[in-house]
Amino acid sequence: MAVDEALLESAITDNVATLRWYQWREPTVSLGYFQKSADLVDNDSIAGLPVVRRLTGGGAILHDNELTYSICLPASQSLFAQPHELYDIVHLAIIGSLRQLDFPVTLRGSTWKRPDEPLLCFQRQDAHDVTLNGQKILGSAQRRRRGAIMEHGSLIRKSSEHAPQILGLQDLISVSLPENLATILTVSVADAVAEAWSIGNLTESEIALCQNLEKVYCTNMQVR
Repeated sequence: MAVDEALLESAITDNVATLRWYQWREPTVSLGYFQKSADLVDNDSIAGLPVVRRLTGGGAILHDNELTYSICLPASQSLFAQPHELYDIVHLAIIGSLRQLDFPVTLRGSTWKRPDEPLLCFQRQDAHDVTLNGQKILGSAQRRRRGAIMEHGSLIRKSSEHAPQILGLQDLISVSLPENLATILTVSVADAVAEAWSIGNLTESEIALCQNLEKVYCTNMQVR
């Protein structure tokens, strides 16, 4: 999460756009920015897992058998008229790649909200969700800061023992996922949002900011 925040700052200060795909070392829950950690107490299956807070909103995500992405775009980015349009740009690129791999995924197309929204993101329904056989397999959330925008997303590969009710691609259809799935998705999304792009590493200033953010967040472990 510190890396993603550093990349958002680079979008603000250096006018740099960055796409990142990654996985988690152990099953971890990321809370949406406005969620309360106390809400986890009533969910025995995930209550004991490591917890972090995202800059982006939305419901909690169990990061286990999935791929996470972040994309940070500067204020000068003119790909979309409204921030929500970025969801569809990214999601349609991912849909295109997954369909080429024989996963018949689609956008949900309609939003259904409850007065008491579920804790977990993948038990909520939004028009921009990517679904397979009616099941949500990819959801995203955003954060604006000084005109720049960050979008987080999670693609469920298969269900986790900590949340078996949330199904993934390989639970819903008997098609194998390639080991280089993240690379495939990187290319499709990068091509959708940029005329030219390159693979790179974090800059020294981004690494320094990450380290500082880690110290700050670890010192203030109580999350609201």
